[in-house]
Formats: sequence, structure tokens, C-alpha cells
Amino acid sequence: MEERVIRKLFLGFIQIHILHHALEEPIYGTWMVDELKEHGYSISSGTLYPILHSMEKDGLLLKENMNVDGKIRKYYSTTPKGREILIEARNKAYELFKEIKD
Repeated sequence: MEERVIRKLFLGFIQIHILHHALEEPIYGTWMVDELKEHGYSISSGTLYPILHSMEKDGLLLKENMNVDGKIRKYYSTTPKGREILIEARNKAYELFKEIKD
């Protein structure tokens, strides 16, 4: 039960990470899994791709298929709506950090 609660809580953080990196440059799943691991999140591709698809459906990400070495790779970029949400999330995260630090 505790693991499920933690994963649910961290889902928002993961989505903020995705929006941030996809705003800097288009991202793809394997790269994002590795990036999240560097920040202490243990997430599989099987968990990440439904998150990406949901964010795309919500209009936060735009998917583009690209041919990379003969294979189709899905790249995701932050949409203008996703950028607005990211800015709002940054502001809320900053306010929360100020409240809970120390």
C-alpha cells in the first residue's frame, strides 16, 4: 500500500519533469526513463508510455514519429498548453518548497 501511495504522489513530479525536458528539446521514452532514474525515480517504459500518452491526450505534449536508424521513435515536445501548465507548476512547487523546507 505504501508503495502505491508514494507512486501516486510522485506522478505529478514525474509529469513536471517530462514537461520541463520536453520543453527544452524533444524527448523519447528510453531517454526519459534514464533521466528520471538520475533523479531517483524508478519507472519502467511500461509505466512511462501510458503517462506520455495521457499527457498527449490532455494536450500537454505533441508526439512526432521520427525514423532513427531504420526504426520509428516517438518524440514528445511540450505544447503551448503544456508550457503554461509547467509555469504554473513551477510557481506552485516554489511556494510549497518555501512552506515545507526546514
